[in-house]
Amino acid sequence: DDVMTRANGVAYALVARETTPLAEHSEVEGNAPEVAKKVLQGIASNNSRQVSRTSYVQGIYLFHVLVSDGISFICMAEEDFGRRVPFVFLEDVRQSFTAKYGTQALHAAAYAFNEEFSRVLNQKMNYYNTNPQADTIGRVRKEISEVKNIMVENIELVLERGEKIDLLVDKTDSLQDETFRFRRQARRIKQEMWWRSMRMTILLIIVVFLGLYFVLALACGPRLKNADRQRHLSSFSVEDDVTCSIARRPYAQPI
Repeated sequence: DDVMTRANGVAYALVARETTPLAEHSEVEGNAPEVAKKVLQGIASNNSRQVSRTSYVQGIYLFHVLVSDGISFICMAEEDFGRRVPFVFLEDVRQSFTAKYGTQALHAAAYAFNEEFSRVLNQKMNYYNTNPQADTIGRVRKEISEVKNIMVENIELVLERGEKIDLLVDKTDSLQDETFRFRRQARRIKQEMWWRSMRMTILLIIVVFLGLYFVLALACGPRLKNADRQRHLSSFSVEDDVTCSIARRPYAQPI
């Protein structure tokens, strides 16, 4: 029967060789040691040298078992505490126990290491029950979850920014169209102004040419008239000379 008091986290731990307890520590009062011995009797027939992990249900508690090289490491925790942290605890206990005692555990008497190693069990139980950093996987999952939330928030910001970027792109396209129309209109106005300036230049050249023509005409007109009159008089004088020469010619007498 379950007569154990309630405890949070790992409440009991035991290290044994087959059915021989080597060290144990309990944070609760009850029949946890008796249940643990029954668990040992159940796994004693399986003399495996490989690492195996098993959990047994006893009321609201789970007895988690890690077997390695003939040594069983057992802890008890409430079912709500899960399985991940208890097995991390057992792996830590296994490493410490193996490093400290090695092959001595294969021939030691019952509770041979209890006085020294029970204090180690107590320290590790307190650590894994109270320190959130003890659950490395849980911490990593939490950090991943936080990163995931940050990524989702960042994606939402990017999407919102994308809508703003779309608006900016639309405005940019509109400005580009207006700029193109302005350049085309400016080019057309420039051409019109050039043709207007060219017409004024041509008109000014014509006026200057006509002005020069009239000035030259006024300046050279009398001279041209005198020259014509002299040519006219000289032609009359030549005709008179010819007429006179003909008149002065002697009349030829017939023979």
